[in-house]
Amino acid sequence: MAWFQRWRRPCRLGLALQGGGAHGAYTWGVLDALLERGYGAPAAISGTSAGAMNAVVLAHGLAAAGRGDGQESAREALARFWQALGRQLPFEWLTQGHGARTRLTPTARWWLGWMRLVSPYPNLGSDHNPLRALLEAQIDFEALRHSPGPELHIAATRADSGRLRLFQRGELSADVLLASACLPMLQPAVLIDGEAYWDGGYSANPAVFPLVRAPAVTDILLVVLSPWKHVEVPVTASQVHQRAGEISFTAAFLREMQSLADERERTRKRFWPRGDAARVAALNWHLIDGHDALAPLSAESRLIAHGPFLEHLRDEGRERTLAWLAQHAATLGRRGSVDLQHWFGGPPPGQPAAVSEALARRNPLPGSA
Repeated sequence: MAWFQRWRRPCRLGLALQGGGAHGAYTWGVLDALLERGYGAPAAISGTSAGAMNAVVLAHGLAAAGRGDGQESAREALARFWQALGRQLPFEWLTQGHGARTRLTPTARWWLGWMRLVSPYPNLGSDHNPLRALLEAQIDFEALRHSPGPELHIAATRADSGRLRLFQRGELSADVLLASACLPMLQPAVLIDGEAYWDGGYSANPAVFPLVRAPAVTDILLVVLSPWKHVEVPVTASQVHQRAGEISFTAAFLREMQSLADERERTRKRFWPRGDAARVAALNWHLIDGHDALAPLSAESRLIAHGPFLEHLRDEGRERTLAWLAQHAATLGRRGSVDLQHWFGGPPPGQPAAVSEALARRNPLPGSA
C-alpha cells in the first residue's frame, strides 16, 4: 500500500458553490472548515451569486497571503467579508427571533412586498447598491486578476437572451459579482460592456461543466444550499411566487447534474470512453448539502444579511463540514463519496419516477450517511 500512496495523484479540488443570498453564509462555514483542515486551496471554483462572492473572496485571500499561510489568509478574508456584510443594514430593526427562527418583521415584509411591485429601473444609471462599496473595499480586483491561483468561473445571465456567461479570473470586477447576484425584481440589471446581466442562478447555479473540463481537477465538491424537497405544496399567491422562484434558480443545475450523472452511468458500459465522458467517469464526486439546516428556514431569510444570523449559518456549515470530513476525508483523491446517478440521474429504464422518489425517501440525504 505504501508504494500506491506515494504514486497516487494528489487531490485537486474543484468547488461548485451555489447561490442563495444570505444562506451563502452556510458556505462560508463550509469553506472555513475546509481551510482549517487544509483542504481549502482548490484548483478551480465555479460560483453563482453568493457562491460567486465566496469564490472570489476565497481566491482573494489565497492570493493576498503572498509567501504566508494562504489558507489562514483566506479564512480571515471570508470572515471580514461576511462580518462587514452583516453590518450593512440595521437588521436588528427589521428582524425578530434568532438563529433558525430569524424572521423579517411584518413591517419589513410589507416593505419587501411593495418593493417587488415597483420597477427598479427609475434608478438605472445611479448606483446606490451598498454591496459595491463593500466589494471594492474588501477585494483588490486588479491584483486578483493578475495573480496566480485557482481557475474562477463566475456565472451571470444575459437579460436579453437568458444565456449563461461565465466570467474568468482575468475579467473579474465588482460589476461582475454584482451581476452574478442581481435580483431583477429588486435591482436594475448590471451593465458590462454594454450588455445587461441578471443573477447567474437563472442559467447556472452553479455551472459544473467548467470544473469537469479543468485538467488539474481530480475531485469535484458540490456545495448545495437549495433544499432537496419541500414537504408542503404552496397554496397562497405569495407561496407560489416564492416556490416558482426557487425552482427557477435550481432547474439549470439539476438539469446539468442529471446529464452528468446519466453520462457517467453510460460511460461505465463503454470499453474506451473519450473526451468529456472519460473525464466525468474519472472524476471523484463529493457533496456537502445544507438541507437539514436551511430547508426549515423561510424563503425570506435569504434576504436577512444580519450579523448574528449569518454567524449562525456559518456555524451550521462548519459543523456539517467537519462531520463530513470525519467520514469522507480519506476518499479525497481516491474515490467519490456520493452516487450521482442515485441523487441526480433519471429513473432507470422501466422504473417510474415515483418509484425512484420512494427509494430516495428511504435513504439519507447525500453525504449524510
